[in-house]
Amino acid sequence: MTGLLALNGFAPGAVLAEEPVPAASPTLPEGVHNWETGANKSYLIPALEIPGFLTILNVYDRFRYGNDVYGTTVDTTWKHIRQENWQYDQDPFKVNQLFHPYQGSMFHGFARSAGLGFWTAWFYDNVGSYLWKMGGETGEPSLNDQITTGQAGSFFGEALFRMANLLLEGGGEHPGAGREWAAAVVSPPTALNRLVFGDRFKTLFPSHDPATFLRLRLGTTITSNISELGTSNAYTREKATADLSLEYGLPGKPGYTYDRPFDYFDFQITAHANSTDPFEDVMVRGLLYGKKYEAGDNYRGIWGLYGSYDYISPEIFRVSSTAASLGTTAQWWLSPAVALQGSALGGLGFGAAGAAASTTERDYHYGATPQGLFALRMIFGNMAMLDAAAREYFVAPRYFSGLGTTDAKGSEQIARVNTSFTLHLWGPHAIGIQYVITRRDAYYPDIADRHQTIGTVSFAYNYLFGSHFGATEWRAIEDRER
Repeated sequence: MTGLLALNGFAPGAVLAEEPVPAASPTLPEGVHNWETGANKSYLIPALEIPGFLTILNVYDRFRYGNDVYGTTVDTTWKHIRQENWQYDQDPFKVNQLFHPYQGSMFHGFARSAGLGFWTAWFYDNVGSYLWKMGGETGEPSLNDQITTGQAGSFFGEALFRMANLLLEGGGEHPGAGREWAAAVVSPPTALNRLVFGDRFKTLFPSHDPATFLRLRLGTTITSNISELGTSNAYTREKATADLSLEYGLPGKPGYTYDRPFDYFDFQITAHANSTDPFEDVMVRGLLYGKKYEAGDNYRGIWGLYGSYDYISPEIFRVSSTAASLGTTAQWWLSPAVALQGSALGGLGFGAAGAAASTTERDYHYGATPQGLFALRMIFGNMAMLDAAAREYFVAPRYFSGLGTTDAKGSEQIARVNTSFTLHLWGPHAIGIQYVITRRDAYYPDIADRHQTIGTVSFAYNYLFGSHFGATEWRAIEDRER
């Protein structure tokens, strides 16, 4: 995460451009990939890199964990290919819901950095996941891994690919070593192809200059309350925390279009000082297909089909989901200096949820997952910002009872609400306070109902990349002064 500090200055938060930004069509030397025309992209290179990566991963796992799980042979691979009924594996929650999506993001990065489009890379992600399930492990092929690696990995990988290119793009024609290293941390496949193939893949993905807002928060989180089985306990458990969030392609910028998947996306990752489970959440949502719209002079928005991947792991339970949703993201100028930004989404996904440590129930359960998101941000010029976001997931295993899961009945409902206030000090510096409350209600016929709640308070220093907290400006100068 420290390498991401090099993002400083890569893009303004408040967009002041009044004229459309034309798409670049550079004249490139022979043999160099051109993103606009597709010349010199490669289908073969990622088709070789992905199996090579999987082979290295399998060899490493054999030495690290032994042959019981990773000692695959031609016979085990052929058995998996012929198997008709895929199962749900018993890997730990973090392995299935975080490590597998990150593995899929690597496949996606190999394909995208070789010049391929989002949907072609999505195909490579799913093929890579299939190859691993056939020849990477001795266990039965698992449906859940195909979903989290292939689908969530695409959403995760596209966000990382775009972020790495935005980093490099901010360094001009010849990005410095700091930006190259930071981009390698964000998207290792992108850095690898830039290094190995030289000038061929050094042409940067054209971002088309999106309106962006990036924030890094460093602070302390205090677990203020834990409620379980009707018993509430106050805590003062403190942990260092770091949070990075990026909004890319905020609506309203003149000339910016949403022709490609993830021309708008929202990315957030939170880590805390816990050696066994350092990531509290990783959340990505991006516009797969949508359109711009406007209402009057002060309202701009986008709407359409979003893809999302969420991983949320507070101290006592976890939830994760890969989903497709219909929704909108918009900004409304309430006055010359006050802006209201927001998103509202509702859709259906495949999710997992369960207690973090339990002796009375299964560790976690899979199921169809209807879900919703409602987020608002009130921006008071360059002075302060008030955030509020609510998420809810309804994990229903019974809908998947015919696909190999043993969770034939039951459901879990998890809601998460966070509010925060950020006060600007000077330059890029700000301070903030945040309160997050997460609740889990689990209902299964063979165990007692489970009701768990955890609340946390965070105090953090904020470093803001950009101004006006990401408020996008499209109004004429005279309208801003009224």
